[in-house]
Amino acid sequence: MLFARLSLAALAMAAAANAKNGFVSTPTGFTTKQGHANTTVRYKEVPTGICETTEGVKSYSGYVDTAENEHMFFWFFEARHNPEKAPLTVWFNGGPGSSSMIGLFQENGPCRVNPDGKVHNNKHAWSEVSNMLFIDQPVTTGLSYSVVSPVVYNTYSGSIVRKLDSDECPDDLKKHEVCATLSLPDETDVPSTTRDTPPAVWKLLQGFMGAFPEYSNRSLHLTTESYGGHYAPAFGTYILEQNENKPDDAVTLNLKSILIGNGWYDPMVQYQAYYNFTVSPGNTYDLYPFNKSISDKMYDNLYGEGKCIDQLKECYSSKANKVCRKADSYCAENVEAIFDTYANRDEYDIRELMPDSFPYSNYVDYMNTEEVQSAIGAYQNYSESSAIVSKAFSRTGDDGRREGAVKNLRSLLQQGISVTLHAGDADYNCNWLGGEVIAHKVGGDDFAKAGYVDMQTTGSQTPGQVKQAGNFSFVRIYYSGHEVPFYQPVAALEMFNRTIHGKDVATGRQSPSDTYKTKGSTTSNFRQGNATVQYEVVSPNVTYNPITHKPNN
Repeated sequence: MLFARLSLAALAMAAAANAKNGFVSTPTGFTTKQGHANTTVRYKEVPTGICETTEGVKSYSGYVDTAENEHMFFWFFEARHNPEKAPLTVWFNGGPGSSSMIGLFQENGPCRVNPDGKVHNNKHAWSEVSNMLFIDQPVTTGLSYSVVSPVVYNTYSGSIVRKLDSDECPDDLKKHEVCATLSLPDETDVPSTTRDTPPAVWKLLQGFMGAFPEYSNRSLHLTTESYGGHYAPAFGTYILEQNENKPDDAVTLNLKSILIGNGWYDPMVQYQAYYNFTVSPGNTYDLYPFNKSISDKMYDNLYGEGKCIDQLKECYSSKANKVCRKADSYCAENVEAIFDTYANRDEYDIRELMPDSFPYSNYVDYMNTEEVQSAIGAYQNYSESSAIVSKAFSRTGDDGRREGAVKNLRSLLQQGISVTLHAGDADYNCNWLGGEVIAHKVGGDDFAKAGYVDMQTTGSQTPGQVKQAGNFSFVRIYYSGHEVPFYQPVAALEMFNRTIHGKDVATGRQSPSDTYKTKGSTTSNFRQGNATVQYEVVSPNVTYNPITHKPNN
């Protein structure tokens, strides 16, 4: 789901562009290689200290030219330990149109950015145990570009006002207008549905494997969150299909696992989960944001004749863009957005009032500094989300479609791919109650017979519960918003490490057989209460404490 994220992206772009108020210089210093699948790869080694601060650990960034106007950005980080033997993991954010730099800088990448614009080491980076490849997709997302130009950009609307003829910022800028270098808003150059996205991702991976052949025979793992619940099942399915019928100039991708956090899988299930999470049975933080009148309004907007559920059924039946666009728009505005309208809380972490300072967005300004742009070879200014992509997907109503997520995940499991679905339980947007229903749809009878057990980690607290059958797991993470690695970094790293190395997620001590099942209660009954719920807006200068699960005083 993208609506709240887009507004945040516009604000972030405003801060970044105002700080620089200029354009991106054409980058230089690339090494160019021919990748597989008729791709060209341009990359450069990124100096230590731009993100990775560990001496001797290399990182590379650049572009894979997957089509004439499709230049896909990647940033690769070697594993901090034994990179020559470590697996290769791909991370991509959701949106649609959300940059993977969100995951890199706010969640599981090697560094974080302080308010003073300096980086510091993230000791719980996923590169502790794996080589990490962060990709911006679809094209125009983040630093992936189509046709770039100097422009005047409106930070309030998130749209390009006009194209400029030169790198000279005019004097007649209006309120909210800044100068920037961005991809021109041609929706014909970008995908508009989930089904359109796998070929470019596959070609990016083929390009990367050609430029860096030492990684082509490693086990490959796909990791994501949010709209990645649409993306990852489609990407995994496409990869296996291409492995079966690959072109002569392509290599086999050794896909082994998929990990999805707080995913958006099936709108029919998850729009109903908004009511479940806020009204009945409610969340486990004892936070009930609506009075009876608003609760009844949400219920009626869901189940009333001709309303959300009926419109989604019509979308699933007809598959017509117009019908799906209408259904998703109605459900988003009249069901999901009720929380934003009446609760004034962050739908990505219900414990916090808006505006919410967590996770930190300091990195956006950092990404738009000349030093960083030059070091990573950026062709355009950085923003968290692509308005071009979001508009293209909105036009087809893709957000309101199932897009075969459950079916594809079942098929991937049957083909031996390990799947871990997890959810921070303070997230409303893609909440864990909806995620749990999806898990049961994916896992079927075997999964239903498994029970919840505590997740054991090296941390001092129990971070959540796991329900696992064979190579399929669902993990409820306590005291966590949408971006789990930010809130629960120890648990996120260990869950990730166990998944990619084929270990049970609860303990990491065994390799689950086909008949393996966790034994415990079939329901997850832990309740936090309201001890970590904030009733005043948190100062933007305050830091988050992952031990107390609250802002520092």
